[in-house]
Amino acid sequence: MSIIIFLIVGLIAGLIARAVVPGRQSMGIVATLILGVVGSFVGGLILSFLPGGQPFPSFNASGLIGSIIGAIVVLLIYIAVRRRTGRTA
Repeated sequence: MSIIIFLIVGLIAGLIARAVVPGRQSMGIVATLILGVVGSFVGGLILSFLPGGQPFPSFNASGLIGSIIGAIVVLLIYIAVRRRTGRTA
């Protein structure tokens, strides 16, 4: 059951990241899910460096916010790499 919740949170984080970052991101639902899941790991890593932070905290508001922030960071890196390789987003 926890893997399903993790995937749902990842999808929500990916959707929010795509809504916040300006521009058109041509990716489907699976790519958005992957974006959110990778963003969750990045967000957990970011949160673990904060004072009092735990590596990969359990599901709570700070974990969701960290997932969204991580997904935004991953999406911005994805857009920068696509532009650098000559592909337009």
